[in-house]
Amino acid sequence: MDKGLHLENVVKTHQITKEKDLLDKHIKKKNEVKDALKEKYESDIYEPYNSGSYAKNTAINTKFDFDLVSPFKRNSFGSNGTLKEMYEDLYDFLYEKYKNDAEVRKQKVSIGLDFYADAVGDKIKIDVVPGRELNQDQYTDDENLNLYVYYKYGNIDAGSERIKTNVQSQISNIKDRADKEKESIRKIIRLLKVWKHSKGDYPTKSFFLELITIKAFDNNTITGNLWDKLKVISEYIRDNVTKDGFTLTDPGNSSNNLADTLTELEKQQLSDDMKNMLERIDDNEVNIKIYFPENPKFKEKDNNENRYGTYKIMPVPPVKLNFG
Repeated sequence: MDKGLHLENVVKTHQITKEKDLLDKHIKKKNEVKDALKEKYESDIYEPYNSGSYAKNTAINTKFDFDLVSPFKRNSFGSNGTLKEMYEDLYDFLYEKYKNDAEVRKQKVSIGLDFYADAVGDKIKIDVVPGRELNQDQYTDDENLNLYVYYKYGNIDAGSERIKTNVQSQISNIKDRADKEKESIRKIIRLLKVWKHSKGDYPTKSFFLELITIKAFDNNTITGNLWDKLKVISEYIRDNVTKDGFTLTDPGNSSNNLADTLTELEKQQLSDDMKNMLERIDDNEVNIKIYFPENPKFKEKDNNENRYGTYKIMPVPPVKLNFG
């Protein structure tokens, strides 16, 4: 089979624009949550904004949500207020407001709103990420934020306040690089998200896959069809993610090593899974459909012009096929 062509079809069937109705519902709900935050916190909060895959234009339609960053002013919870107080206050507000409409839960650095299915079965997910500016009234100049770690995040302990980052820089880094090399980087990122989604609740975050894809492009010559490119990226992940000293620099803060967001066991799992995937596809190329399935909802039917017909019991090739 043509593995490159199959992957092109995978990307095509996972385009987020194919789920326009669901996308529009996410946008509407995101705006509702955003307005609720602004009404609640008034002058204590800057304008919330979307920061996830949709903002970076790397989303897939089988699993997408909206990450809504909520930048709080330094003294929003008092001059001695802590990041934990910020996180807990936001959770309490969201829980009281949406407890009858959604499952509201605390996550590693965000608060998840999983809204119950609507009349047609659509589910909407919004992750609200609270962050606090480093110094009072500084955010409009530098856009730097401190995040609170509620659950242990890879090698970063729960309760840590050491994640200082610039989310806008993270968005720009991925979006700008993908825009320049969109025929490669963006497609590979989307394919790795399809792979991740096919494995269920996988510990590696999409942001990690985005950054390691870019790093692999920076450290390799990437040529050929889409499978050739994906194979090089997968081999890079397999061979490097478990190495001592491997770093994945946060574009929002060069002091952050985002490799720390995975434990050593999770890094080994990622490396082993890449190794197994490559070996199984090498053994039988049809296995590529297991790891990178097309979205059956949007799988295009075979074009009749490219299919064999029959005359009585004999196969007849289509007109456009040339033999010689």
